[in-house]
Amino acid sequence: MSGDTAEPVPARSGQDSSWRVLLPIAVLAIGLALWELVVRLNDIQPYVLPGPWLIAQTLVTDWAVLFESLLVTLLTTLEGFVSAAVGGIALALLFNRSRWLEHALFPYAIILQVTPVIAIAPLLLIYLPQQVAVVVCAFIVAFFPVLSNTALGLNSVDRNLAGLFQLYRASPMQTLRYLKLPAALPHILGGLRIAGGLSLIGAVVAEIAAGSAGAGSGLAYRIAESGYRLNIPRMFAALLLLSAAGIVIYASLALVSHLVLRRWHESALGKES
Repeated sequence: MSGDTAEPVPARSGQDSSWRVLLPIAVLAIGLALWELVVRLNDIQPYVLPGPWLIAQTLVTDWAVLFESLLVTLLTTLEGFVSAAVGGIALALLFNRSRWLEHALFPYAIILQVTPVIAIAPLLLIYLPQQVAVVVCAFIVAFFPVLSNTALGLNSVDRNLAGLFQLYRASPMQTLRYLKLPAALPHILGGLRIAGGLSLIGAVVAEIAAGSAGAGSGLAYRIAESGYRLNIPRMFAALLLLSAAGIVIYASLALVSHLVLRRWHESALGKES
């Protein structure tokens, strides 16, 4: 009837966010319980498939060795990521200033991206010191997403705003600072989020290649070493640390992106509600 008043709908945003957090945790717990149950019921040997409890015990007992290797891998990842971020953003700015330079160098960036890093790593280990070669591999993998996303953002400026800046005779530096860089910032941060995980992948691949050559101290080297010695619980523990490191890297970069964009960009404003 027309005189009836609609009842207020209770807010469900808090409940929805709780389910989003609890549901993956519940799935993980069920999966780990089934894994442990299958290993125990079938009496599967640890060198074939260790259970989650044995992996957790190995993570505790071998923590000193694994943590030291984790720090080496994280340092390599950080060096590769920072160099890729600086190099990719700087080159994209140069491309935006000179179309001739973009047409001359961008195809080589594409070639570098599509060439498998596992094929480049052994060559780099021949011509460069080990640590430098590992960092270069992390740089190669992470460089292109930063370059392409930054270039896309700089070229996606609204034409009406660009015309307004020309009308007021803004200098190229003013246009870059007050128009192009703010417009490109979401693309840059998106490229950095991708590059963070890829730099870890590049470091892992290079460490595995270095380990096959008889040298290395990173976490990926520990995985390869454990495989050679059939120490499968340590291999799973090292793999768990690598996965956790990748999650922390992505979450940290996503948090930085949200904090930078939350007050003005649509992609972050929607998450506040």
